[in-house]
Amino acid sequence: MSAVVVVVGEGMLADHLCEDLSAQYQVVRHVDFETGVPEATDLVLVLHDSWNPSVHQKAEEVLRLAGIPWLRGFVSFGEGVVGPLVRPDTQGCSQCADMRHLMAGRDRKEMWEIGQRIAANGGIPRDAWASSTGLLQIANLLGAEVQRILQGDEAHSEGRVCLLNLKTLKSSWHPFLPDPLCPVCSQLPDDSPDAARISLKPSPKMEGSYRCRSMDDLSKVLVKDYLDLRTGIFNGKMYDLVPPFADVGVNLPLFSGDEGVAGRTHSYAVSELTAILEGLERSCGITPRGKRTVVYDSYRNLKDQALNPINVGVHAKDQYARPGFPFEQFNPDRPINWVWGYSFLQERPILVPELLAYYSLGCGNGFVYETSNGCALGGSLEEAIFYGILEVVERDSFLMTWYAELPLPRLDPYSANDQELLLMIDRVRAVGGYDLHFYNSTMEHGIPSVWAMAKNRKQKGLNIICAAGAHLDPVRAVKSTVHELAAMMLTLDEKLETNQDEFVRMLQDSSLVQKMDDHGMLYGLPQAEERLQFLLDDNHPLRSFDEEFKWKSTHADLTDDLQDILQKFRRLNLDVIVVDQSTPETKRNGLHCVKVLIPGMLPMTFGHHLTRVTGLERVLRVPMELGYTKQPLTLEQLNPHPHPFP
Repeated sequence: MSAVVVVVGEGMLADHLCEDLSAQYQVVRHVDFETGVPEATDLVLVLHDSWNPSVHQKAEEVLRLAGIPWLRGFVSFGEGVVGPLVRPDTQGCSQCADMRHLMAGRDRKEMWEIGQRIAANGGIPRDAWASSTGLLQIANLLGAEVQRILQGDEAHSEGRVCLLNLKTLKSSWHPFLPDPLCPVCSQLPDDSPDAARISLKPSPKMEGSYRCRSMDDLSKVLVKDYLDLRTGIFNGKMYDLVPPFADVGVNLPLFSGDEGVAGRTHSYAVSELTAILEGLERSCGITPRGKRTVVYDSYRNLKDQALNPINVGVHAKDQYARPGFPFEQFNPDRPINWVWGYSFLQERPILVPELLAYYSLGCGNGFVYETSNGCALGGSLEEAIFYGILEVVERDSFLMTWYAELPLPRLDPYSANDQELLLMIDRVRAVGGYDLHFYNSTMEHGIPSVWAMAKNRKQKGLNIICAAGAHLDPVRAVKSTVHELAAMMLTLDEKLETNQDEFVRMLQDSSLVQKMDDHGMLYGLPQAEERLQFLLDDNHPLRSFDEEFKWKSTHADLTDDLQDILQKFRRLNLDVIVVDQSTPETKRNGLHCVKVLIPGMLPMTFGHHLTRVTGLERVLRVPMELGYTKQPLTLEQLNPHPHPFP
């Protein structure tokens, strides 16, 4: 007995398919879903000569309940669309495809508004580009796909859509990932304390690295699953040929705008993969996409099982009192969203304000400005936690140095006995025109940390660029700072020259330092160099790596290194709180993302008006503990200028 195919729709495309398929299958035709679908239906085709989002939403509603697979074909603004094949028991529906397609478009806001209007008005009769030839080509693509589906062959439309240019008739298939927030097919679990518990497992290192998965392994999935111009989580890439090293950026499209993320290594191929990993980390950190937030209450009601937000640093009272300040003072009686994390010091799940566990690019609507500080992606949960801690440590050491103006010991890079590092330094000097200075910024915990500074040898370009790094292997920390410094070399010279008057005003009035880029650009001015004399004036002999760094790591398993770090923090009574930000998009390839909070450590902020030191007495105490001062500092003694972190 032949398969039963139900065609729902009107127009030439539906006419073509009914005629083509009726010779081989039992075809039933309906104008809409009002008359229902026969129980014996093997496949439903939803076909229109234009775009009507409400019909596809209705198809999801009716056919998912009936347990019947379906495939669509339609025309939208000069483009034919075929797929996806939607199976009722599988994630990745037509709404997921539409959302990915919408977000990858440059005009996503406008298209969303148009889609809303079309859905409300019941669609348009026919797309102006829907020519007879174009519709016939779409019908041919659909007919071949129906054959594959009903014969049990691998369907091209499984997790993919075909886009056909109706002017050139050129077609291409584009994969898409299920949307974790899809209102139709999402199966996200509720956030819970049990799911937040962390029991560390072995995570063997790849030979010669502090990673548990190789780039060769990841290269098989990263581009294929995440980068696509029309439907990808990332919808574009760019090779930057100006900096001294291989710099590749990928674009993360957000509804509010495009977010560029970069990978920087010695190879453009590896930099592309690194950029995708950085972008996945950024995507995970913006909003919860791996679990549903369910706790909404005040801190006063939850304080026995919640993190006190004051302990991670808030803005000062006078900051909150400023006209137009985007945040409100923390109110323990005000209900807010909370997510579950895990406290390694208390060894129990703990509630964390959602706005501390994720971030919103500084959009406000909370009590602090929170960034991606402490977010990290890894090939295992343990790896992600390890690197999340290192990022917190890196930025804390940088800010501690800046606020207390610590005269750090300067390092001799030749003492590292690392040929690659020396070649990197030589390349930066030859290509970028910068001398590099490295300083040991390790704090009381002993985790090797480095402040790096690039000093321009030329008359033009940024005068000084700063960066920070932290790693159990100090040479790796230094190399990461070189890549960060190199990314700003030569690329921003024109911006500095064009906007020099603006940056001079920032030098005179720190309140004008409002954005992330302002910090680095400000210290591109030669006039700002005097603010870094506490480091540049060092006349002491250079120190060797062996003299300065005492942490020894000999483990073959990254989890053992992580346990060493956690034990050190326990002795200092510093908590490490981890919120798992992993999403179905990362978990499909064994990638984990976390946000690490270490109450007491300084969080990186951008915009001088958004500085956060209130509640963090450690910044006053540690300089004395390290022997830089004879007594604890006062808040009034802290460096009043904007930090130079780029």
